[in-house]
Amino acid sequence: MRIAVIDENPVRAAIIEDGLAEVGERDVFVISERTGMARAIETIDPEVILIDLGNPSRDMLEEYFAVSRAVSRPIAMFVEQSDDDTIAAAIDAGVSAYIVDGLSQRRLKPILDLAVRRFQAFSRLQTELQEARDALSDRTTIDKAKKILIQKRNIGEPEAHKLLRDHAMNSNKRMVEVAEAIVTAETLLGGGL
Repeated sequence: MRIAVIDENPVRAAIIEDGLAEVGERDVFVISERTGMARAIETIDPEVILIDLGNPSRDMLEEYFAVSRAVSRPIAMFVEQSDDDTIAAAIDAGVSAYIVDGLSQRRLKPILDLAVRRFQAFSRLQTELQEARDALSDRTTIDKAKKILIQKRNIGEPEAHKLLRDHAMNSNKRMVEVAEAIVTAETLLGGGL
């Protein structure tokens, strides 16, 4: 497992690094400079990111939240104190585990496991949501194409559906691809949808 530890404080970074000893096979990379942090993360290409901020300013938090939004990785963030707005901002930024006043060696492995599992669960939900959106979009396009066929050919909905399905099978295309072609052609020919 490739783990990036982001911490400007070398003592606290060492605590995290020591706490990761029980993770097993791992490569730990410590990033101690904020400048060039995004590039360093890209170069390392970690599977998990652990960020220790101690007591950060609002500007520093925003900078780290921007990094969180940019990378699609499990992220555990350690801070010494927090408030409701900051916690909400961390969640919105995609931080998988936001730990307040909880940096200790013995807790690192469970926190790492939590961050990875929450990230995986959230990723599954995002994938399912995107699949549902895609299916709805496909259904809308197919319905538009059926409407066009019903109007142009003066047929009923079952016949329009069969016509789309048969043409898709005969041309070895998905039904939505055929529907998109019909909708596009109708738009280009000036038909009103």
